[in-house]
This record gives sequence, structure tokens and C-alpha cells, in this order.
Amino acid sequence: MNQELILVAGGGGFIGGHLVSKLRQEGHTKIRSVDIKPMDEWYQVFDDVENVVADLRDAHACRAACEDAAVVYNLAADMGGMGFIENNKAACMISVLINTHLLQAAADADVARFFYASSACVYNADKQRDAQVIPLKEEDAYPAMPEDGYGWEKLFSERMCRHFREDFGLATRVARFHNVYGPFGTWDGGREKAPAAICRKVIEAKTSGNLEIEIWGDGKQTRSFMYIDDCLEGIDKITHSEDLLEPINLGSSELVTINGLVDIVEDIAGVQLKRNYKLDAPKGVNGRNSDNTKIQSYLGWEPSIRLRDGMERTYRWIYDEFLARERAGAAV
Repeated sequence: MNQELILVAGGGGFIGGHLVSKLRQEGHTKIRSVDIKPMDEWYQVFDDVENVVADLRDAHACRAACEDAAVVYNLAADMGGMGFIENNKAACMISVLINTHLLQAAADADVARFFYASSACVYNADKQRDAQVIPLKEEDAYPAMPEDGYGWEKLFSERMCRHFREDFGLATRVARFHNVYGPFGTWDGGREKAPAAICRKVIEAKTSGNLEIEIWGDGKQTRSFMYIDDCLEGIDKITHSEDLLEPINLGSSELVTINGLVDIVEDIAGVQLKRNYKLDAPKGVNGRNSDNTKIQSYLGWEPSIRLRDGMERTYRWIYDEFLARERAGAAV
């Protein structure tokens, strides 16, 4: 049983909550989970974990969080779906304080490994103008033209990780997440991403009898979506790799249009909806997919859970959450 202290920054979030759960299942008994949200807003909370509410933009909070830690997973950031990212650029940029202060604290605390969750939003926008996108290779992040706000913060923080490794010997590992989805995530309120938003909209249409759905953009934009279990396996492999020093893609290579994603959810729900396209809504780049050549070369592995399978699990969870909310509202 592993007795080393592990810090999960952003442990009250979607990916962070799943990571804490996985670490517990693996037998880790000393886990510190830190998040800025009040604990009743955390996605998953475990009584046998050291749960801390703190603002990791503050250097003092980072030093306290890293005290005695052997491994740090930095998943903390102010972020959400494309609607949030495009309308909250300054808030997304301020997250640079989290990684900066955590790196300094981790170096001072002699942390053995430091994992940073970056994003495919770091990639040059000129490489993502066509829906029939060529899968993005790691070197496509430069020359730099990332997503404004959020993408710039991620790209800068990647460089911070590199230089802390080079200058201070901190063993940093960086993964560029491509659209992670699954149960126990945001599915309403404005920060949800496309898979959860589409699940919710289909459920709303089915339960209300108003068989229509609003789609942001023309539905032809393409993406790849990675199920949370693949994400967690990738985090573990990347964090503990010995020679994977530069940022690496962590995403599915299964490309789908947004219309195709709606097709999948309609099939799961057993409905067919009239589609209304909101062409002035935030929709991000026209095309984005993950080139997994590098992760296959280093790890002999890549995310492999089929989108249809992951979406079915996600839909069932959101459906139950939706009905529970409806019942609670009716009881008031």
C-alpha cells in the first residue's frame, strides 16, 4: 500500500474527482485534494481523503498544499466549455498563477513528480480552420497562435514546467487533453462541454415532448472526445514515464462532427430531433483531432474507448441526474 502523499490540485473538479477515486482504488492512503469551490460543490468527495478548500492562485496556499507531497497533479484551472472560454478570457488567464505558484512550491518541497494538465487549445489556430483537419502533432503548437486567453495560459504554463525541469530538476510531465467527458461532470449551467450539453438537450427534448435541439455552429465542425477512463490511464502512464519530457497529446483519434455526436446521442435516447443551428454562438475552431503517433511511440498505448460506448455511459448518468433534479424541483 502506497504511503507517499499525493496532491491533487483541482480535486473537486470533474477530472480531479475521478483521479482521486482512482488513486484510492489503487491503494493510496495519503491523498490531499484541494479545490477553490465550497465542498458541497465538489463533484466527488471522499471521507478518507484530506479535503482542503483553498485558492491555489495564492502562493501561501500552494506551499501548504505541497508540504510533504511526493507527487503533484495540477488539474486546477478556471475553465469550462467553449461558451465559457470565449467569454471569460481574463479569468482563464489568471489561472497562470496556479501553475506558477504550484511549481515554485513543488520545487521548494522537493516533490518527485509534477503533472500538469494542459489542453489542445494550445495549438495554432491556422492548423484548425478546416473541418477535415489533419490530426495535430505536438510540434504544431509553434509558431504560437493558441486559443485566446485559455490557450495562451496553457502554453505559457507548459513552458514554465519545462524550465522548472531544466533549471531546478523538478520532474515535470505535461499532457495536452483533448475534450475529456464522462459521468460526474458539468452538464448544465454554462460551463459544460459539447458531449454533456448535447446529452442534456436531448434529454430535455425527450422528456418535454418538444422534439427540437439547438446546435451551436453549423454542426459540421469536427472534434475528438476522450472518455474519462482513458484520460486517467494516460495521466498515470505519462506521470510515471521516465523519458517522456516534452508535452504530449492525450486524446482519442476518433474524429466526429458535432452533427455526428448528436446522431449518437439521439440513437442512445431513441429519438430523432429537429435541428436548429445557432450560427452566431461560440463554436471554437472548425476542426481538431489528436495525432497519437508520439504517445504510441513512448508508451505503446493510446486512448481506445469508443465514443459510442463512452457516450452511452455519460448519457445514462446525466439522465439520472436530470430526473433527480426534476423530482427535487417538483417537491419544493
